[in-house]
Amino acid sequence: MKFLDQAKVYIKSGSGGAGAVSFLREKFVEFGGPDGGNGGRGGDVIAECADGLNTLIDFRYQQHFRAGTGVHGMGKNRTGADGEDVVLRVPVGTQIFEEDQETLIADFTEVGQRIVLLKGGNGGFGNAYFKTSSNQAPRRANPGQEGVEKGIWLRLKLIADAGLVGQPNAGKSTFLSAVSAAKPKIADYPFTTLHPNLGVVRIGEREFVLADIPGLIEGASEGIGIGDRFLGHIERCGVLIHLIDGTNEDVAHTYDAVRYELAAYADVLAEKPEIVVLNKVDALTPDELKAKVKALKKVSKGEIRLVSGATGQGVEQVLYDVLNVLDAEKAEKEQAERRKTEEKWTP
Repeated sequence: MKFLDQAKVYIKSGSGGAGAVSFLREKFVEFGGPDGGNGGRGGDVIAECADGLNTLIDFRYQQHFRAGTGVHGMGKNRTGADGEDVVLRVPVGTQIFEEDQETLIADFTEVGQRIVLLKGGNGGFGNAYFKTSSNQAPRRANPGQEGVEKGIWLRLKLIADAGLVGQPNAGKSTFLSAVSAAKPKIADYPFTTLHPNLGVVRIGEREFVLADIPGLIEGASEGIGIGDRFLGHIERCGVLIHLIDGTNEDVAHTYDAVRYELAAYADVLAEKPEIVVLNKVDALTPDELKAKVKALKKVSKGEIRLVSGATGQGVEQVLYDVLNVLDAEKAEKEQAERRKTEEKWTP
């Protein structure tokens, strides 16, 4: 299935049905009178977070969604049927924006969430509604209210616990395939990964979701390469695994270049917990390894994990590091919630 993480669609709610002008005329009924029914209500446009979807590809082939029009009212006080609603089924992680691409309408993070994007127009009143003691034969009825139309943007941000970042050919796809059942494309040329991949990592009795995104190069924030729009898929991650190709001449510069692009995209990415991993250590001599670890420690100011995605060396330790960070964040959130609850109920 082709991966699509952004789409523009046009939606329109249904118009209400018109009220009817009608009078009762029956042979054996002495007194007639107005009996025009009301029009039915127009259908709503609804967005729903559905299970089993992981891309917005359906919206590539259909961009226009129109809810049903309400049925007109009829004689004998018959109210018209309501128009049929139209439902946009989107995957978990979808955000819906107004046409300006800045105003957030909804953010779906759980299956089953629903929101009414546009309400259908009300049906018009029939002439029976306007009957009064002083106007017993009204000959007027209201038309139905018109539906509303607008364009919206759908933007998908994958739900993952951890994200892999690094320059092209750093070994991210190899790492993902080594720790999960995912089968990303792996080749010896840059940008083999053109769209994000997800894999479920099982370590011990625990598991978490790992996202692999296309490689970042210098100038990605300015549109060089394939840009940086795909970085939105790791905004929800709890921790970043920063993979650095150990065969690069200047690993410190490589690290700084990726960190710069993360900060240029959003502060939230630059502030996320990070596990720095020097990959492909099986291709380095002991002296080269020592020099590159020293250079990385100087710029990252943290512990450096040594890994070989091809042989599996050091991979398990990185996975346990991820779990430790996720557990610490979860504990911190729970503590903050307890503190808020205590403050709420403290007199």
